[in-house]
Amino acid sequence: MKLVLSAALRRPLLGFALCAVLCTSLQGCLPLVVGATAVGSMAAVDRRTLGVQTDDKTFELKGEGRASKITGDKGRVAVTSYNRMVVLSGEVADEKMKAEVEAQIATLGDLKKIENDLEVAPVSTVSARSSDLLITSKVKASIIDTKDLYISAFKIHTDRGVVYLMGRVTQREAKLAAEVARNAAGNIRKVVKLFEYISEDELLEMKAKQAPEESRTSAPAK
Repeated sequence: MKLVLSAALRRPLLGFALCAVLCTSLQGCLPLVVGATAVGSMAAVDRRTLGVQTDDKTFELKGEGRASKITGDKGRVAVTSYNRMVVLSGEVADEKMKAEVEAQIATLGDLKKIENDLEVAPVSTVSARSSDLLITSKVKASIIDTKDLYISAFKIHTDRGVVYLMGRVTQREAKLAAEVARNAAGNIRKVVKLFEYISEDELLEMKAKQAPEESRTSAPAK
Protein backbone atom coordinates (compact mmCIF):
# COMPACT_ATOMS: atom_id res chain seq x y z
CA MET A 1 0.00 0.00 0.00
CA LYS A 2 1.42 3.38 -0.99
CA LEU A 3 1.36 6.00 1.74
CA VAL A 4 0.57 9.52 0.50
CA LEU A 5 1.28 12.47 2.78
CA SER A 6 -0.67 15.67 2.54
CA ALA A 7 1.12 18.91 1.74
CA ALA A 8 0.51 20.06 5.31
CA LEU A 9 2.42 17.04 6.65
CA ARG A 10 5.14 17.06 4.01
CA ARG A 11 6.29 20.63 4.77
CA PRO A 12 7.22 20.13 8.46
CA LEU A 13 8.79 16.73 7.69
CA LEU A 14 10.91 18.26 4.94
CA GLY A 15 12.00 21.04 7.27
CA PHE A 16 12.98 18.52 9.92
CA ALA A 17 14.98 16.50 7.41
CA LEU A 18 16.86 19.55 6.16
CA CYS A 19 17.66 20.57 9.71
CA ALA A 20 19.03 17.09 10.44
CA VAL A 21 21.25 17.17 7.36
CA LEU A 22 22.62 20.63 8.19
CA CYS A 23 23.33 19.68 11.78
CA THR A 24 25.17 16.56 10.63
CA SER A 25 27.30 18.44 8.10
CA LEU A 26 28.17 21.53 10.17
CA GLN A 27 30.38 20.83 13.15
CA GLY A 28 28.92 21.85 16.48
CA CYS A 29 25.61 23.27 15.29
CA LEU A 30 23.99 22.18 18.54
CA PRO A 31 25.21 22.82 22.08
CA LEU A 32 27.38 19.92 23.25
CA VAL A 33 26.54 18.23 26.54
CA VAL A 34 29.18 16.54 28.67
CA GLY A 35 27.62 14.97 31.74
CA ALA A 36 25.42 17.70 33.13
CA THR A 37 27.47 20.49 31.58
CA ALA A 38 26.18 22.19 28.44
CA VAL A 39 28.71 23.99 26.27
CA GLY A 40 27.26 27.31 25.15
CA SER A 41 26.88 28.95 21.79
CA MET A 42 30.52 30.01 21.63
CA ALA A 43 31.42 26.33 21.27
CA ALA A 44 29.13 26.09 18.27
CA VAL A 45 30.87 28.83 16.29
CA ASP A 46 33.42 27.77 13.71
CA ARG A 47 36.22 30.32 13.50
CA ARG A 48 36.36 30.03 9.73
CA THR A 49 34.00 31.81 7.38
CA LEU A 50 31.28 29.73 5.78
CA GLY A 51 33.01 30.13 2.42
CA VAL A 52 36.29 28.78 3.77
CA GLN A 53 34.49 25.86 5.43
CA THR A 54 33.02 24.99 2.05
CA ASP A 55 36.41 25.31 0.35
CA ASP A 56 38.01 23.02 2.94
CA LYS A 57 35.40 20.32 2.38
CA THR A 58 35.85 20.65 -1.39
CA PHE A 59 39.64 20.33 -1.07
CA GLU A 60 39.21 17.15 0.97
CA LEU A 61 36.72 15.49 -1.38
CA LYS A 62 38.46 16.45 -4.61
CA GLY A 63 41.90 15.83 -3.17
CA GLU A 64 41.19 12.29 -2.06
CA GLY A 65 39.54 11.54 -5.39
CA ARG A 66 42.56 12.76 -7.34
CA ALA A 67 45.02 11.03 -5.02
CA SER A 68 43.26 7.68 -5.42
CA LYS A 69 43.70 7.90 -9.20
CA ILE A 70 47.46 8.16 -8.63
CA THR A 71 47.83 5.50 -5.94
CA GLY A 72 45.25 2.95 -7.04
CA ASP A 73 45.40 -0.01 -4.64
CA LYS A 74 49.08 0.70 -3.91
CA GLY A 75 48.38 3.53 -1.52
CA ARG A 76 45.90 5.31 0.74
CA VAL A 77 45.74 9.08 1.05
CA ALA A 78 43.72 11.08 3.55
CA VAL A 79 43.35 14.79 2.79
CA THR A 80 42.53 17.01 5.77
CA SER A 81 41.99 20.74 5.25
CA TYR A 82 41.43 23.58 7.70
CA ASN A 83 41.39 27.22 6.63
CA ARG A 84 43.07 26.20 3.36
CA MET A 85 45.94 24.42 5.15
CA VAL A 86 46.14 20.81 3.96
CA VAL A 87 47.62 17.71 5.59
CA LEU A 88 48.33 14.63 3.51
CA SER A 89 48.55 11.43 5.54
CA GLY A 90 48.51 7.73 4.78
CA GLU A 91 50.73 5.40 2.78
CA VAL A 92 52.23 5.41 -0.71
CA ALA A 93 54.35 2.94 -2.66
CA ASP A 94 57.42 5.17 -3.13
CA GLU A 95 58.80 8.70 -3.00
CA LYS A 96 57.78 9.35 -6.60
CA MET A 97 54.14 8.61 -5.79
CA LYS A 98 54.38 10.81 -2.70
CA ALA A 99 55.60 13.75 -4.81
CA GLU A 100 52.97 13.14 -7.50
CA VAL A 101 50.16 13.22 -4.95
CA GLU A 102 51.40 16.51 -3.48
CA ALA A 103 51.77 18.05 -6.94
CA GLN A 104 48.21 17.09 -7.79
CA ILE A 105 46.82 18.45 -4.51
CA ALA A 106 48.62 21.75 -5.16
CA THR A 107 46.42 22.27 -8.24
CA LEU A 108 43.20 22.25 -6.21
CA GLY A 109 43.09 25.97 -5.56
CA ASP A 110 44.27 28.73 -3.27
CA LEU A 111 46.00 26.64 -0.59
CA LYS A 112 48.07 28.30 2.12
CA LYS A 113 50.21 25.26 2.89
CA ILE A 114 50.54 21.53 2.19
CA GLU A 115 51.96 19.35 4.97
CA ASN A 116 52.98 16.12 3.22
CA ASP A 117 53.17 13.41 5.89
CA LEU A 118 52.63 10.48 3.53
CA GLU A 119 54.77 7.47 4.48
CA VAL A 120 56.34 4.98 2.10
CA ALA A 121 54.80 1.87 3.61
CA PRO A 122 52.23 -0.87 3.01
CA VAL A 123 48.59 0.26 3.15
CA SER A 124 47.38 0.24 6.75
CA THR A 125 44.89 -2.35 7.92
CA VAL A 126 41.24 -1.73 8.69
CA SER A 127 41.90 -2.39 12.38
CA ALA A 128 44.68 0.22 12.42
CA ARG A 129 42.36 2.79 10.87
CA SER A 130 39.64 1.90 13.38
CA SER A 131 42.16 2.53 16.15
CA ASP A 132 42.91 5.95 14.64
CA LEU A 133 39.21 6.83 14.63
CA LEU A 134 38.95 5.82 18.27
CA ILE A 135 41.92 8.03 19.17
CA THR A 136 40.31 10.97 17.38
CA SER A 137 37.08 10.40 19.30
CA LYS A 138 38.94 10.32 22.61
CA VAL A 139 40.85 13.51 21.82
CA LYS A 140 37.64 15.31 20.85
CA ALA A 141 35.92 14.14 24.04
CA SER A 142 38.85 15.32 26.15
CA ILE A 143 38.85 18.75 24.50
CA ILE A 144 35.09 19.09 24.97
CA ASP A 145 35.55 18.27 28.66
CA THR A 146 38.34 20.85 29.14
CA LYS A 147 37.50 24.30 30.44
CA ASP A 148 38.36 27.21 28.11
CA LEU A 149 38.67 25.00 25.02
CA TYR A 150 36.00 25.01 22.31
CA ILE A 151 35.84 21.93 20.12
CA SER A 152 34.59 23.96 17.13
CA ALA A 153 37.91 25.83 17.10
CA PHE A 154 39.77 22.63 16.27
CA LYS A 155 39.99 20.06 13.53
CA ILE A 156 41.43 16.73 14.67
CA HIS A 157 42.67 13.92 12.46
CA THR A 158 44.58 10.79 13.45
CA ASP A 159 46.60 8.64 11.04
CA ARG A 160 49.00 5.82 11.93
CA GLY A 161 48.76 6.86 15.58
CA VAL A 162 49.77 10.48 14.85
CA VAL A 163 47.27 13.10 16.01
CA TYR A 164 47.08 16.23 13.86
CA LEU A 165 45.63 19.30 15.57
CA MET A 166 44.48 22.13 13.32
CA GLY A 167 42.52 25.29 14.00
CA ARG A 168 42.53 29.04 14.54
CA VAL A 169 43.55 29.32 18.17
CA THR A 170 45.56 31.39 20.62
CA GLN A 171 48.97 30.25 21.86
CA ARG A 172 47.33 29.43 25.19
CA GLU A 173 44.64 27.28 23.57
CA ALA A 174 47.22 25.52 21.39
CA LYS A 175 49.43 24.56 24.33
CA LEU A 176 46.49 23.32 26.41
CA ALA A 177 44.96 21.36 23.52
CA ALA A 178 48.28 19.63 22.77
CA GLU A 179 48.63 18.59 26.41
CA VAL A 180 45.06 17.30 26.48
CA ALA A 181 45.56 15.36 23.24
CA ARG A 182 48.77 13.71 24.41
CA ASN A 183 46.98 12.33 27.46
CA ALA A 184 43.75 11.31 25.72
CA ALA A 185 44.87 7.81 24.72
CA GLY A 186 47.76 5.48 25.42
CA ASN A 187 48.56 4.48 21.84
CA ILE A 188 49.34 7.93 20.42
CA ARG A 189 52.71 8.08 18.65
CA LYS A 190 52.92 11.87 18.63
CA VAL A 191 50.88 15.06 18.40
CA VAL A 192 51.48 17.45 15.50
CA LYS A 193 50.35 21.07 15.90
CA LEU A 194 49.38 22.78 12.65
CA PHE A 195 47.63 25.84 14.02
CA GLU A 196 46.93 29.27 12.66
CA TYR A 197 47.44 31.56 15.64
CA ILE A 198 45.20 34.41 16.68
CA SER A 199 45.74 36.85 19.54
CA GLU A 200 43.83 36.88 22.81
CA ASP A 201 42.34 40.21 21.71
CA GLU A 202 41.02 38.61 18.51
CA LEU A 203 39.45 35.84 20.58
CA LEU A 204 37.78 38.41 22.84
CA GLU A 205 36.39 40.16 19.77
CA MET A 206 34.92 36.85 18.56
CA LYS A 207 33.26 36.32 21.92
CA ALA A 208 31.93 39.89 21.97
CA LYS A 209 30.37 39.44 18.53
CA GLN A 210 28.79 36.19 19.63
CA ALA A 211 27.34 37.60 22.87
CA PRO A 212 24.39 39.48 21.21
CA GLU A 213 23.49 36.30 19.31
CA GLU A 214 23.51 34.30 22.54
CA SER A 215 21.23 36.90 24.13
CA ARG A 216 18.77 36.73 21.24
CA THR A 217 18.63 32.94 21.19
CA SER A 218 18.25 32.67 24.96
CA ALA A 219 15.63 35.42 25.32
CA PRO A 220 12.14 34.08 26.16
CA ALA A 221 9.53 34.37 23.44
CA LYS A 222 6.96 37.11 23.98
